[in-house]
Amino acid sequence: MKLKRILKRILKWTSVAILLALFVGIFALFIAYWRSTNDCGRTAAPKNPMKAIVYCDYGLANLKLEEVEKPVPNDDQILVRVRAASVNPYDWHFIEGTPKIMRAMGVGLRKPKDTRVGVDFAGTVEAVGKNPAAAGQFKPGDEVFGGKGGAFADYVCPRAGRAVALKPANITFEQAASVNIAGITALQALRDKGKVQSGQKVLINGASGGVGTFAVQIAKSLGADVTGVCSTRNVDLVRSLGADRVIDYTKEDFTKTGQRYDVILDNVGNQPLLRFRRALIPKGKYVMIGGGGPNDQGLIGPLFRPIKAMLLSPFVSQEMGMFMADTNQKDLAVLADLMQSGKVKPVIDRTYKLSEVPAAIAYLEQGHARGKVVITVE
Repeated sequence: MKLKRILKRILKWTSVAILLALFVGIFALFIAYWRSTNDCGRTAAPKNPMKAIVYCDYGLANLKLEEVEKPVPNDDQILVRVRAASVNPYDWHFIEGTPKIMRAMGVGLRKPKDTRVGVDFAGTVEAVGKNPAAAGQFKPGDEVFGGKGGAFADYVCPRAGRAVALKPANITFEQAASVNIAGITALQALRDKGKVQSGQKVLINGASGGVGTFAVQIAKSLGADVTGVCSTRNVDLVRSLGADRVIDYTKEDFTKTGQRYDVILDNVGNQPLLRFRRALIPKGKYVMIGGGGPNDQGLIGPLFRPIKAMLLSPFVSQEMGMFMADTNQKDLAVLADLMQSGKVKPVIDRTYKLSEVPAAIAYLEQGHARGKVVITVE
C-alpha cells in the first residue's frame, strides 16, 4: 500500500510537471510570436542606395522593390554587381513562410526575420576584401556565379571561399544565374546520394523542371542510360537534353511498364512510395528532392513524405530517402567545367526584370516551368 501511495504521488507530480511545462511552452511561443518581427519601416534612408526586393510580411503580395543600403564587403567577401538571378521553389517557401513549421525554426513566427530574398546570382566582381585569400582568388572585372542570400538586388557580397566560382566564358549571365541550387542539387543527388555509375539505368521523374533539366544532362555525363518523365509538351525538350527514352506521364505510367531502374531521382512526388519501389531493382536507390507545391504545405507540408520513406527504408532492400543539397565552391567549379565542355547547358524558360520578381515567383508556383525562371538586373 505504501508503494502504491508513492506511485500515485509520482504520477500526480509528473502530471503537474508536464502540464506546467506545456503551459510555459505555449506562453513562450505566444511571446515569441508577438516579438517575431523585422526592422521594415524603422530603418533610416540608405546613404549609399541600391535596389533590392524586400518583404516585410509573409505572402507574395508583400514583395516590394525598394532602395536599401548597398553592401560593403568584409575582409573575406567580394562585392558583385548582379547581372542576373534566378528563382527557385526555395525562394517562395521563405516568401510564403511554408511549411509553417519553418517559422518556428528560426525563419520568423509572425513576420520574416530576414527581409531579403533570392539566392542564385551571376555578375561581375567590383571589389574584393582585404583577406589575401579572397583577393588572390578573385579580382575586379571577374565574371562569377553562385549563391548568396538577398540575390534579388543590384549587389551581393558572397564569401570568396564559399558558393561562388568563375563563370565559363561560353555561357551568358542569365544561364550562369540559373545554376547554383538546381545544378548542385542534381549533381549531388546523382553523384553522391544515388552513386550513379556508367551503364546504370537512371530515371528522372520531372525531367523538364529546373533540377530535372540539369539532372538529365549530368546523368548522361556520368555515363548512365537515362529515362526522363515529363508531360506531352516537354517530350521534345527532354529528348534534346540527351535522354535515351522519354515517357509522357499523361499516356504511360512508368511504374507499370516492367522496367527496373538502378536509381530514380524524384522531383515531383506524384506517385505512392510503394510504386516507386516497384520500378527499382532490388538494391536500387530512390532519391527524393523538392518541397512540394504551393498547395502541399500546411504545418509540415511535404516533410511527411520523406518521413514515410525513412520509416519504410529499414524494411526494404532498396535505399529510399530525401536529399538536400550543400552548395559549395567545389561543385560549382565541377558544373562550370561541364558547361565549358558543352556537356551541360542551362535551360531557361522565361526572363523577368527585377521589378517583376512577384510575377516570376507566381509563374514558378504554377509548377509548369520548363527549366529555370531568370531575373535580369539592369
